[in-house]
Amino acid sequence: MYRFIRPAILALCCVIVLYSPMLAAAAALSGVRSLGYAIQMGAFSDVKNAERFTATLQAKGIEAFYFRKDNGIYAVRFGDFATKAKARTAADRLVADKLIDGYYIAPPHQAVFSAAKGPGWQKQPAAEIHAARDKKRDDSTAMRSVDGSKQNNRSSRSERDMGFIAARTAERFVGIPYRWGGDNVVEGMDCSGFVRAVYNLCGVSIPRTSRDQFKAGESVSRGTLLDGDLVFFGSDEDKINHVGIYVGKGKFVHAPRRGEEIRITSIDDTYFDKRFVGARRYFQ
Repeated sequence: MYRFIRPAILALCCVIVLYSPMLAAAAALSGVRSLGYAIQMGAFSDVKNAERFTATLQAKGIEAFYFRKDNGIYAVRFGDFATKAKARTAADRLVADKLIDGYYIAPPHQAVFSAAKGPGWQKQPAAEIHAARDKKRDDSTAMRSVDGSKQNNRSSRSERDMGFIAARTAERFVGIPYRWGGDNVVEGMDCSGFVRAVYNLCGVSIPRTSRDQFKAGESVSRGTLLDGDLVFFGSDEDKINHVGIYVGKGKFVHAPRRGEEIRITSIDDTYFDKRFVGARRYFQ
């Protein structure tokens, strides 16, 4: 499938520009809005092929991302269309141009992964991941907050809550190496690109960079974190350089650095504890 990318890449650029909808109304949270219909394609058994296809689209200014489905095959998703008809017209043009040979129109407000599967399901999880999702752990165990107070370690969100779904979606990426933005990715873009992709799969668009993501959401304290909240790190609020998705029990999922595997880490880890700047919530 990758062999069809180059001949029609210009057509894809035109399609996205032509059919991407304008923002109809201001979002409740600045920079946060619901996504429209998207085009999903690909049946890549090798993550490298999905990565190359995604990078090619990104290099042309088309925001795209890849993810692993329950059957172990990787898919690529891109586009933001006002109606299903517009998305289908755009996709049909890509098929006619032999850029893709099949597609799926992803509707808005549809969670790709609604059921928990457990972090690291793609391969044998590391010890720290086992600890993060140990169901036998007492939910009343307290963790230290920024001001030294105690918080309840329960996820505090139901399985139908979008924050819960975002956290479970993030966990499904554990063990997958991620690279964003081709060869010209700026510092911190891999981590923000990852969380943006997770939210995209949950039907929500958030800003591209970690600094803008920090400005967009509702501020929440470390002691009141819930599944799906974003946690930010850096030297101060003006110098944020890392972001991850909180998944409960003092843990967050993140892309450590370019090319490394997505992993779960404790917020209380010495490195991140010292650099914790704040947290934001996007699901009400």
